[in-house]
Amino acid sequence: MAQQDDLGTAANDPTASVTAFQLQDFYTYRYHNLSDEEGNRLQFRAAIPFTAGGMNHIFRVTLPYVTDAPGGSSGWSDITLFNLATFDRSWGRFGAGAVALLPTGEDGLSAEKWGLGPAVGFVAGQPWGIWGLFNQNMFTVDGDDDYRDVNISIIQPIVNYNLGDGWSAGASDMSVTYDWERDKWVSLPLGVALNKLVTLGGLPVQFTTSYEHNFFDEGVSPSDTVNLTAKLLLPR
Repeated sequence: MAQQDDLGTAANDPTASVTAFQLQDFYTYRYHNLSDEEGNRLQFRAAIPFTAGGMNHIFRVTLPYVTDAPGGSSGWSDITLFNLATFDRSWGRFGAGAVALLPTGEDGLSAEKWGLGPAVGFVAGQPWGIWGLFNQNMFTVDGDDDYRDVNISIIQPIVNYNLGDGWSAGASDMSVTYDWERDKWVSLPLGVALNKLVTLGGLPVQFTTSYEHNFFDEGVSPSDTVNLTAKLLLPR
């Protein structure tokens, strides 16, 4: 049982050396300043740990696909790449690395900009679970001059409480975002998540459901979003 809880904790720790493949569905059923509109995004993410230069690394790729959006747009959005070098400590783990934005999305769903920037974070272990903070920054390095630069900082709080028997609860993705071009916070989400780790075909899979409310209400922005995630774990 303790081993199951430890694996469940690792599944919610972005600095853990666990190979993971996950499929997420984000359903936004309400938008600010827009009535009777819904949105949905599927997202595949792979996290692969490796060792290089005598250090542990985690490489992650995220591929989003918009199935529905206000105005009817659909298709692939931009790919995000991420690499983090991690360092174990007695209290937990911290990491530093870089994140990159690739303008691979279809027309109307791409920032049309190449982005690059630093990423840092830490996760502290507790008898009840984990807590920490993660920060990613992307700044435009090239792209179509007809589009606004992507210069943003994202702060993600990490909280996960072990409930036992593979269950855990904590914060949702909660990507609090500051846009340096607009000089303001453009995403202020608050959300909760419930996780359950099970074994399917001899392999551990974590299922997650979460809800977020975004308090940033200017323009057409997501208000309420529900997320369902299935994450296949391949521990070392």
